[in-house]
This record gives sequence, structure tokens and C-alpha cells, in this order.
Amino acid sequence: MPAEADPPTPPKRSTYRHGNLRNALLDAALELAREGGPDAVSLREATRRAGVSPNAAYRHFADRGELVHGASQAAMARVALAMEAEIDALPAGGDPAARARARFRAVGTGYIRFAVTEPGWFRTAFHVPADMTYAADATAAGAGGLTPFELLGAALDGLVDTGVLPSGRRPGAEFLAWSAVHGLASLIIDGPLRGVSPEQAHEAGQGVIDMIERGI
Repeated sequence: MPAEADPPTPPKRSTYRHGNLRNALLDAALELAREGGPDAVSLREATRRAGVSPNAAYRHFADRGELVHGASQAAMARVALAMEAEIDALPAGGDPAARARARFRAVGTGYIRFAVTEPGWFRTAFHVPADMTYAADATAAGAGGLTPFELLGAALDGLVDTGVLPSGRRPGAEFLAWSAVHGLASLIIDGPLRGVSPEQAHEAGQGVIDMIERGI
């Protein structure tokens, strides 16, 4: 059998304005990440999809690591958008304490829903440096200007402000809540819960959020 031919390279472009090529390469990296997670991101394939020569990427990304990091931050912003969408879907008005609880639950629900529906982007979002340096960076923020970590913090602050969560139990609560929902999300997309249906994943997520509410 003859060997498969390489996919055709899109026509090279020379019309990108300043900054547009960087965005085009990031968009291509995000496509790759959506298909196969962070390991699927490569400078060569990103430049091929953007329709430019491989050397053109080095004007904006020093190496593959920088491109993956850019894709990670952009994927994190998409996590934030999913969380914001869950919050925005809440009914307006009502008891402030009940609304604060609903907002907190929406943050966790949106996070898990995103992991289930966009596993490639979710894996890429958390392919990050070994610290919290970029957890509050604007490149990882949603439409409201907050990153996923900041959205969680704001929801917890809302619980304190409405008297649901004692202020003495607020310090560090985001790490406890984050650990629980992220652990479930990882089990669903990469662990022994891979076979559960979206409905089962949602039910499990609500159970974990119930547990967090009781625990904090």
C-alpha cells in the first residue's frame, strides 16, 4: 500500500498585521488542544494551520513551551466563560443568602460541565507551571475580567458577605473546594469514571458540591 501523503499545507499568508499572527497561532494551538489536549500542540502544525512558515512562529513564541502556555491561558479563559454562563443563567433577585449559595454552586457546576464537554481544553487549561503565578493573569480571565480561581474566590466571599460562611472559615476555602471539583473532573475525563454519562457526571458533581458546602 502506498504511504499516506502528508496533509496539504494551507497557502502561506503575508498579510497578517502586528499581533494578528500571534492570535492566529494561538487559535490554531487551541484547535489542536481541543482535539488532543496539550500534547497535541506543536509549533509546526500551528504554523501549518495558520498558513505561515514555521520560522514565523518564533517572532511570537520562543519555543513550543511558550505556545502551549499561551494555549493553556486561553483554555483557562474558556473555563471562566463556562462558569460565567452558569452564573448568568441563575434567576435574578431572591434571598441574598440563597443567591450566594446558588452562585457558589454554579461556579462548581460550570467547571465540571466544561471538563466533561471540552476535555481537551480542560487538560490544556491545567497544563501549567508548578505554581499559582498565572492563576490571576488577565489572559486566563472570562468576559467579566475574572479567572476561574478568582470566580471561585468571589463566590466564597459572597457566602461570607451573606452570613452563609463564617469569616473565620474563609481563609483557604478555595483550595478545598477547587481540589474536590477538580478531582471529580479528572476522574471523569481521565480516570475510572470515564464511562459515566453526562447526566451521571452532573449528578456526581452536585453531590460533591453538596459535600463542599457542608464541609466549609
